Amino acid sequence: MSIRPLDGITVVALEHVIAAPFCTRQLADLGARIIKIERPGDGDFARGYDTQVEGLSSHFVWVNRSKESLTLDLKQESALAILRGLLKTADVFIQNLAPGAAARMGLTAEVLQKDNPGLILCSISGYGNDGPYRDKKAYDLLIQSEAGFLSITGTPETPSKAGNSIADIAAGMYAYTNILAALLQRGKTGKGTVIDISMLEALSEWMSFPMYYAYKGANPPSRSGASHATIYPYGPFIAGDGKTVMLGLQNEREWAQFCALVLENPALAQDDRFDRNFKRNEKRTELLKIIDACFSQMTSEQLIARLEKAQIANAHLNDMEGLWKHEQLKARNRFTEVGTPNGAITALLPPGLNDSYDYRMDPVPAVGEHTNAILSELGISSAEIEVLRAEGAI
Repeated sequence: MSIRPLDGITVVALEHVIAAPFCTRQLADLGARIIKIERPGDGDFARGYDTQVEGLSSHFVWVNRSKESLTLDLKQESALAILRGLLKTADVFIQNLAPGAAARMGLTAEVLQKDNPGLILCSISGYGNDGPYRDKKAYDLLIQSEAGFLSITGTPETPSKAGNSIADIAAGMYAYTNILAALLQRGKTGKGTVIDISMLEALSEWMSFPMYYAYKGANPPSRSGASHATIYPYGPFIAGDGKTVMLGLQNEREWAQFCALVLENPALAQDDRFDRNFKRNEKRTELLKIIDACFSQMTSEQLIARLEKAQIANAHLNDMEGLWKHEQLKARNRFTEVGTPNGAITALLPPGLNDSYDYRMDPVPAVGEHTNAILSELGISSAEIEVLRAEGAI
């Protein structure tokens, strides 16, 4: 088997729900060993969110494959000592506890890097490790709200959240890339670093286009449903068979092609009501009547055929069943299987085809599945393990 980029790297993760687990799962995809610390009994509470995947949680199976589960009750000193022992030889320690919680357990850079100078510490929180919002509770929807995401998403009447955990995902992605950068930097300096990831800052970065659009008090992009807020036509349109087709124009050349080959009305391209994007954007209602009159005479597939002929970007409005069955994903062999405590499930391969190694796609662990094995690695005897279990420390 080929060598993966992070083979030999050990990550200890005091993690739950999405942001940190998504980060560490991606590190695992690249070969890192992830030791996931869970509460004895129920484990990560995301395990109980639903039972949609063969009785397991959709959230949990998504972000927790290829990990080892170690159960520790960190309120007990014996369990905390085990964690400290793991961190003496680990490469990365990541946690997304409430701000200050890790420090109260003595899990700080000052303490941990004395024994392990190369340790990389990464914390993920809603608002960061300082500032007036430091201790404010933060969930994905709340960060979407604080970051202004809801103000530009939805219809003019109703703000809408993203259908996935976009703030958690953004934070997890920046934790992932920061850890990769820290590993590269450690290769040059020999020293670990401390990384402070804020969900608010991660999603705010993704909000930079609307922020700049509203620069110095200018009007922000309006909420426009599934349509683009500032480019038109760009969004969903209904064909004669009642199905929705998404399409988007980016420039005046495409507008001319759209008029000539899709609407079959080439003169419209020169109509001074619509000959620039800002005019089309201002006169959406007027232009939509013209577009609808044409599109209502075609099925969705006939419309897509015209759009393809005109080289106008377009897409089907897929639901989840359509995504599972997407012919492009299947043609590129993007689905595989991973094991779970309840049997094998279908899983997407990570984005990015790489010709030098295969992604790691190992099972989703049961709660505490690897506890005995990991403790044995630390030199803890079977008898000592039984005592720890009897005490509820593991």
